Amino acid sequence: MKKLLKNAQIINEGSVQTADVLIEGDRISKIAPSLQDSEAEVIDLTGKFLMPGVVDDQVHFREPGLTHKGRIYTEAKAAVAGGITSFMEMPNTKPQALTQALLEDKYEIGAKDSLANYSFFMGASNENIEEVLKTDPKRVAGIKIFMGSSTGNMLVDDQEVLNAIFSSCDMLIAVHCEDEATIRANTAKMKAEFGEELPIRYHPVIRNVEACYKSSSLAVRLAKEHNTRLHILHISTEKETELFRNDIPLEEKRITAEACVHHLWFDDSNYDEKGTYIKWNPAVKSAADREGVWKALLDDRIDIIATDHAPHTQEEKDNTYFNAPSGGPLVQHALVALLEFYHQGKVSLEWIVNKMCHAPATCFQLKERGFIRPGYFADLVVVDIEKSWRVEKSNILYDCGWSPFEGETFKSSVVKTFVNGNLVYDNGTFDEQTRGMRLEFDR
Repeated sequence: MKKLLKNAQIINEGSVQTADVLIEGDRISKIAPSLQDSEAEVIDLTGKFLMPGVVDDQVHFREPGLTHKGRIYTEAKAAVAGGITSFMEMPNTKPQALTQALLEDKYEIGAKDSLANYSFFMGASNENIEEVLKTDPKRVAGIKIFMGSSTGNMLVDDQEVLNAIFSSCDMLIAVHCEDEATIRANTAKMKAEFGEELPIRYHPVIRNVEACYKSSSLAVRLAKEHNTRLHILHISTEKETELFRNDIPLEEKRITAEACVHHLWFDDSNYDEKGTYIKWNPAVKSAADREGVWKALLDDRIDIIATDHAPHTQEEKDNTYFNAPSGGPLVQHALVALLEFYHQGKVSLEWIVNKMCHAPATCFQLKERGFIRPGYFADLVVVDIEKSWRVEKSNILYDCGWSPFEGETFKSSVVKTFVNGNLVYDNGTFDEQTRGMRLEFDR
């Protein structure tokens, strides 16, 4: 079935222009100022903006094994309602994706249940380098290393193992950077002073700038030493931004970085109000750190904006500091949250599309996605930037049923989402007849 999108204000590759888009099957067929096709279903987008689907390079959808927190089905559904058409999911599930067989199990769930396009990272541990090196770079997003606290045996802190992975792996390595020894020392100090009743506002004191920088700088040093393709996730400190370059094009960078929505929105002044609902690792830090991350995004030292969507139940979150898990749900609200900064005059629509769509596709060498181009997959999002709405329990789609943005009124709405040419989300209604595709990479 053909679809003809008429009179769209297309945000793509650094400009906004009004044009029509013809979709044939799962691809964009033509883009022109005025198109006609008698066989096509016409969708009039007058007054609306059309952008590529958002590519989220860091989510935790919790399946298999942690499905009381979220499932690929529910979280991908929330993602497409938020304009995210492709996601890359992390390996710290249960069981953890530490073998090729366990990794493929997750792809089978994605093929069966995901409305969005999907890829899954292969996990690294101190013991599985042989499995890591079997990973197919054309069909898997990358290798994930936790160079800091994580669940189970996924903390990679053996220097020999790190050297071996950085020197032997010929595909993108994504890292979570926080220094475990620094965190443990800070935790012991805080526990000695406050016991189990530590106030949440001390989270960025335990997981401090030093813990982040010590780990990130080690990762950068190893990458430079071995010419590794390194991607550092969720930068949260101003100091870390010194590690990255903006004097070469993104496609030539061997070391790239990502910022997440929560580190751009919240700072440590929000802990008293939001409590453990904004407890993430790395921690939300000072206003100066938030502005430092913003500055690095604006001058292209940081390349990508992602979510680190990581749901937990309200019961789990409604706990004392040491017992409340870190992480929160974000995929449904990430794009509209960024559009608030457009309304404030901080960034342009073209800039948002670059950081959330084009740059992730370029960084990960994603095949035929992330741009509105003839021949590319028709992953498209329609946004009404004047349609405001309030985040309430009744319209939250995450399995966990809560959001750190509850009570927030956003000025913009995602009104339609196309995945591979299928209109899967339309003003609150889902078409679940089709599923997303496994992402492929031009490597």
